[in-house]
Amino acid sequence: MTQWLLSLKESALVRLLRWLDGVLPRDDLLRQATYRRLWTSILISSFGGQVTMLALPLTAAVLLNASPTQMGLLTAMEIVPFVLFSLPSGVWLDRVRKLPVYVVGESALSVVVASVPLAWWLGWLTMPWLYVVGFVIGTIYTTAGSAAQIVLTQVVARERLVEAHAKNALATSGAEVAGPGFAGALIKLVGAPLALLVDAVLLLVSAGILRGIVVNEERLVRHDAHFWRDLKTGVRFVARQKLLVALACAVGMWQMCHHAAIVVQILFATRTLGLSEQAVGLSYMGMGLGTIVASVYGNRISRRVGPGRCLTLGFAICGAGWLMLAFAPANRWGVAAFALMLLMFSAGAVLVFINFLALRQAVTPEPLLGRMTSTMRWLILIPAGPGALLGGWLGEHVGLRASLGFAGGTALLLALVASRVPVIRDLRELPKPERHDDWLGAESAGVVPESTK
Repeated sequence: MTQWLLSLKESALVRLLRWLDGVLPRDDLLRQATYRRLWTSILISSFGGQVTMLALPLTAAVLLNASPTQMGLLTAMEIVPFVLFSLPSGVWLDRVRKLPVYVVGESALSVVVASVPLAWWLGWLTMPWLYVVGFVIGTIYTTAGSAAQIVLTQVVARERLVEAHAKNALATSGAEVAGPGFAGALIKLVGAPLALLVDAVLLLVSAGILRGIVVNEERLVRHDAHFWRDLKTGVRFVARQKLLVALACAVGMWQMCHHAAIVVQILFATRTLGLSEQAVGLSYMGMGLGTIVASVYGNRISRRVGPGRCLTLGFAICGAGWLMLAFAPANRWGVAAFALMLLMFSAGAVLVFINFLALRQAVTPEPLLGRMTSTMRWLILIPAGPGALLGGWLGEHVGLRASLGFAGGTALLLALVASRVPVIRDLRELPKPERHDDWLGAESAGVVPESTK
């Protein structure tokens, strides 16, 4: 069945891409066959991800009647693996080929997601089961997610990374426009647990497409490799880069705000606004519209104002959306505010991440990409766990609006502070990477290159 779905999807996409060939500019990235295949996989995986994004928290909130604190703990369980495993996984990734890790990760996610409907059918589904599922999903994303980001740098030239990340976000936005409405209708028809089976199948299709990608990745075999020394080299590289340190601090604070808001927004929609599962799904289509707008114009904005200022603009847009919803009335205007908040969040998040990812990849030599990626993900997600727990605690003991107000106010303050930091504010273009020869020598000698002191 999976092979049939794969062939069906590919035939439809072939027709779509043939049509695109007639309208795309000659130098468009989607004319490159390898990137186009990667982009297609992202599109399919993102569509399935929209189902899980709604079905998993709705399973907890509606079927298992989870409290705000339990919702915060569920979100935190997805973050804990990043804190525990990011650094060692980065050392491992720099020693292996990244594409196979990405493919295995997509396949493993399919199995984990499918375990939820299986547990529900067997009568075993509880909040602890969902905590385990969240932890395993986070563990897979810790390695496979980092590998996916590095695969992009192997497919696309570094000077086009902002454009590539914007196009990836556009693929996600297509899923975000159609996905939530479909997910909401599917959840209403078969229930949230069974809806997760759709994501499981689409993840397998995505993995099948990825297997067809050919990447020429030359791995340097080092006989003097040493796990702890190599790990320290990756951390030291990030610590010695003022830009990476500033980005880690800023995006880490944004992640804290984001997770404080996300743990309560489904509860706010279902309990304060009284929305059904299908209405929640329709509201989430706002995320797709926001992503489309930011994906289309994000690269232009970044080129015009610089990647640093574009990043801080994303912080401000997200913060304004969360703060607006905190004061929204519990009527039809509140429902409109919920959809608008999702639109503003997705637009702001795209502006944040297309620049954040491109900046950190541009400055890093290829042999250190795995460790840099894992170290940066580790740093930015350390505040996310406390943010989720704080959002859940505020939602349960003060009110759901308090969590949204905290997220919005803090994000706006973050935008103001980040806009005054010279290393972010003055960025007008992507930086050049460090000399990798210096850092390869540093790995063997355990020293810091003079160029970074």
